Amino acid sequence: MQTFDAKAVKNQVVQWIRDWFEENGKGCNAVVGVSGGKDSSVVAALCAEALGKDHVIGVTMPNGVQPDIDDSMKLIRHLGIPHLNVNIGSTFSTLKEEVGRQLETLGQEVSRQTTVNLPPRLRMSTLYAVSQSVNGRVANTCNLSEDWVGYSTRYGDAAGDFSPLGGLTVHEVVAIGKVLGLPVELVEKTPSDGLTGKSDEDNLGFTYATLDHYIRTGVCDDPRIKALIDDKHAKNLFKLKPIPHFEYQPL
Repeated sequence: MQTFDAKAVKNQVVQWIRDWFEENGKGCNAVVGVSGGKDSSVVAALCAEALGKDHVIGVTMPNGVQPDIDDSMKLIRHLGIPHLNVNIGSTFSTLKEEVGRQLETLGQEVSRQTTVNLPPRLRMSTLYAVSQSVNGRVANTCNLSEDWVGYSTRYGDAAGDFSPLGGLTVHEVVAIGKVLGLPVELVEKTPSDGLTGKSDEDNLGFTYATLDHYIRTGVCDDPRIKALIDDKHAKNLFKLKPIPHFEYQPL
């Protein structure tokens, strides 16, 4: 497998961000949801280098109490970027309760998956509310590894206007984070969705090391894990495609 040159790729991504903003939002601000994890930390740092720290707005969005909010603030202080803190806790509770009341009329209840996916969708709504008010463009912070197996919430963290890490695996993102000089505890933080209380790898059933190797080489030594990855990839490809639409053909 070809050696990954993190410094060179970092510079390429920075230039890509500059070019994208030149074409799609000259003079606009990058709006980044800062979770305290490596992906949002790296995206915020790349945008700060590309656009200048005054053109990057970090947004923290705890759902009530966020245990690792200190990590989010550590990244914001490290970069010196302006930031907002929007707590989605009351909105989440109110909406979940109202949806639940209405579902009861159908003899249904709010599903566990709805409870898991609602916060990231509220966070993306929050980012767009901020973005439209500050002449901004919303950064997508998903990486290639997550996208490959659909480990994201459609119209939640999977949304955004531009995606700096969409072509990079988890381990490549970590390498770029180190080149950027980010605090090591953020770059090497155990990936977690912050929703289920489990790590990403616990939820997925395999490690990112295995997934990343398979993505880049096509090789997976464990047939069971290979089948699991292939199944998740096939089932979640729709998340990466534009919404299907009917093509009208005049008679």
